[in-house]
Amino acid sequence: MVEDGGGEEEEEEAAEGESGEMPAAAPALQRCNGFLPGKEAEDGGGRAAPTAAEAEAMLAGGGGRLETRLSRRRLAVLAVFSCYSLVNAFQWIQYSILSNIFSAFYGVSSTQIDWLSMVYMVAYVPLILPATWLLDTRGLRLTALLGAGLNGLGAWLKCASLGPDRYPLTLAAQAVCAVAQVFILGLPSRIASVWFGPTEVSTACAVAVLGNQLGTAIGFLLPPVLVPNTPDDLNFMAHNISIMFYGTAIVSTLLFFLTGVVFEEKPKYPPSHSQAVLQTMPPEDYSYKQSIINLFKNIPFVLLLISYGIMTGAFYSVSTLLNQMIVTHYKGEEVNAGRIGLTLVVAGMVGSIICGLWLDYTKTYKQTTLIVYILSFIGLLVFTFTLDLGYLIVVFVTGGVLGFFMTGYLPLGFEFAVEITYPESEGTSSGLLNASAQIFGIVFTLVQGRLTTDYGPRAGNLFLCAWIFVGIILTALIKSDLRRHNVNSGIMNLDVKAVSGDS
Repeated sequence: MVEDGGGEEEEEEAAEGESGEMPAAAPALQRCNGFLPGKEAEDGGGRAAPTAAEAEAMLAGGGGRLETRLSRRRLAVLAVFSCYSLVNAFQWIQYSILSNIFSAFYGVSSTQIDWLSMVYMVAYVPLILPATWLLDTRGLRLTALLGAGLNGLGAWLKCASLGPDRYPLTLAAQAVCAVAQVFILGLPSRIASVWFGPTEVSTACAVAVLGNQLGTAIGFLLPPVLVPNTPDDLNFMAHNISIMFYGTAIVSTLLFFLTGVVFEEKPKYPPSHSQAVLQTMPPEDYSYKQSIINLFKNIPFVLLLISYGIMTGAFYSVSTLLNQMIVTHYKGEEVNAGRIGLTLVVAGMVGSIICGLWLDYTKTYKQTTLIVYILSFIGLLVFTFTLDLGYLIVVFVTGGVLGFFMTGYLPLGFEFAVEITYPESEGTSSGLLNASAQIFGIVFTLVQGRLTTDYGPRAGNLFLCAWIFVGIILTALIKSDLRRHNVNSGIMNLDVKAVSGDS
């Protein structure tokens, strides 16, 4: 697909490969890892995005209009990333959905099993700034390889933890997977922006996030099937756990090698005008520290940072404690607890795709985010008050509704952040959003877990409802300024005017 067509010669060039230098028509353009260098604005806030005229001048200053195209490799990059993100999410939830089984196997408390999930959140917070620095300074390919490689290493370490006295080793292995997650969660918006065109970027981001959600869904479904509860036969339990661990390790290793083959730093030609503008800026002007400062001076982003953390942290908490909530009211229903988790996440995957397509079509970022937030609040209330009715089918339905909106919200936050912070780095804004989510996730899981243990699942869920209501208020206060969209649409309008003038 070609955005700015140029005849058969250009189509033949596109088929030659996706890597390489910029075309000779624009010799002055320099690579900048897909972001505009962060500089402090004169008013002390985040630097404003260039206007369409300024962007046009930047492109013209590079020696002529830079050609934009869509690379066929972008689909392979998105597919491979989604797959190893899937495996990482699977490894996150595989313990929690079997919390009672792993608690019996390792002879530890349910809280210690909960830490096998929370270690993902704890590791993310101190490592996100180094990880985003690495993404911004060393690029997409190296970051992707680190994520896939650590994911495989953690999976193989788990294979060595198959013994009732090896809880510390399985915790260490999970910590390695948690470090891998740091190099994964911030990539969807970067991959979407660097590789995809303006009419598909939100959908691409949603698909990238979808891989992580699908991994969580499979993590809910598969472990209860592979590892049935056999408390009287620990050897058989260890055998079943080994099947799950070794299978995960083999798949992770294969995906690491595929990442090395498929991933490139960027396509041969920029996929959009906004990316073309970013690549006109010299890399030596970039300041990672100043980019962070700009983001924290951007009030709409700070509001989104908190509200995104609340919603995503609530999702992490519900996912971690779902097994405990279900078996409290439905004894011996570990398999159905996994199926309910699957329903929750699969419904959310559908919500993510619909939201991504809707954003690409309408660009109504704030309105869509606010509506989904409100519906997530209503969904959690309904789920809370129907959980103890004694009918599993009701829990399946309410869990699916909750998942559709709560999980469907995740890619919305990424894309909304990129729009209101452009031209700052997508990796930096995504990393900060995820750090906020991990912090809220740790706090929510600890508090909700204690409330669930002491007072029952309803008390824990109402705690989350109160916080999500706060998130609704914060989202309503966000001032929407679609900077990236304005650059893309503005330059296209200038193109139309130029064509009209020539004719």
